[in-house]
Amino acid sequence: MSFSSPLHVGRPNLGSRRRLLSRVRSVLDRRWLTNDGPLVREFEREVARVAGTAHCIALCNATLGLELAISAAGLSGEVIVPSFTFVATPHVLLWRGITPVFCDVDPRTHNLDPAQVEALVSPKTTGVLAVHLWGRPCDVEALEAITERHKLTLLFDAAHAFGCSYRGRPVGRLGLAEVFSFHATKFVNSAEGGAVVTDDDELADRLRLLRNFGFTGYDTVAQLGINAKMSEFAGAVGLTNLESMDEVIEVNRSNHAAYREELAGIEGLCVLDFDPRERSNYQYVVVEVDVRGDGPTRDALVDVLHAENVLARRYFSPGCHRVEPYRSMFPDVGSRLPVTERLAGSVLTLPTGTAVNRDDIVKVCALIRFVTKRWAEIAPRLAAPSPGEDHRA
Repeated sequence: MSFSSPLHVGRPNLGSRRRLLSRVRSVLDRRWLTNDGPLVREFEREVARVAGTAHCIALCNATLGLELAISAAGLSGEVIVPSFTFVATPHVLLWRGITPVFCDVDPRTHNLDPAQVEALVSPKTTGVLAVHLWGRPCDVEALEAITERHKLTLLFDAAHAFGCSYRGRPVGRLGLAEVFSFHATKFVNSAEGGAVVTDDDELADRLRLLRNFGFTGYDTVAQLGINAKMSEFAGAVGLTNLESMDEVIEVNRSNHAAYREELAGIEGLCVLDFDPRERSNYQYVVVEVDVRGDGPTRDALVDVLHAENVLARRYFSPGCHRVEPYRSMFPDVGSRLPVTERLAGSVLTLPTGTAVNRDDIVKVCALIRFVTKRWAEIAPRLAAPSPGEDHRA
């Protein structure tokens, strides 16, 4: 059952090589490699079109996008954020001298639980940084009501949600601003890159200053800034992959449906679904593993899959509150994050994207079915020492 070549989560989707090389040649011919070149500006227009926003500010990565967004929005003090997310989300707050206040998530959506958010608002709170996990948007209306009531700023980490919608509205037009990731692992990538999208003219102007050292002209610096610009080569990759965006979504959708079909009826496994009324990118195949009877744990299942070259991923394990520096800063916060703690020990993602086909999925699911059905027999053999191996302390 072992795969000769590894099946990865997040293996890059690649658009037309011919179109990409043509764009790269144009960059070389112009000798305009960075500093707001024509391909980056075109990429910004296309991202803004998909997001339905007035502004897109392209950046060298989404982490700096988050950091610049919270800086441009003037956040300080404390900001409420999930722990069940990639560690970049709280990191950007701490880099800005802001205390991340970890909040629990809804067990069904894996996104911030609005009731828990409201309970954490304090006099020091200036904003909420929510995450559209797996591309499934947060309960935006509930979060908007809370932030409006307490006069807080609402920002969204939309790294997973490019091309998705919320109640018919494109992700991108929610909150004050949203941040997309175009890292190589995302379904549309620019090799490395990110973007902030917003309808707020003043915020967009501040972001453009921040990403280019605070320059307002050829040699005029108006404020503190940093270098967060996207290169023309990244713009070339991003534009090329945007052209095949709909085809990649269809592959992801088909793969997700195949996993649901092939994993149906396996006790203890639940494949997260997407709302059929909304536009989704189907970027992640997310499985919750609920140990029942003699079934394998999530970690045991991942170990077996890895041994067979199926490189499934534990997401997000451990939760951010259990890694440094947050573990030392907030040693007891896990007691108020029971859903996060459970999900961090039960969620895995399976390989998808254009590098995975239906036959691969059938084999992966057959392996999972075999392991879960025969775990009582398999587990003792995996735990047994190899011949000649000395296990003495």
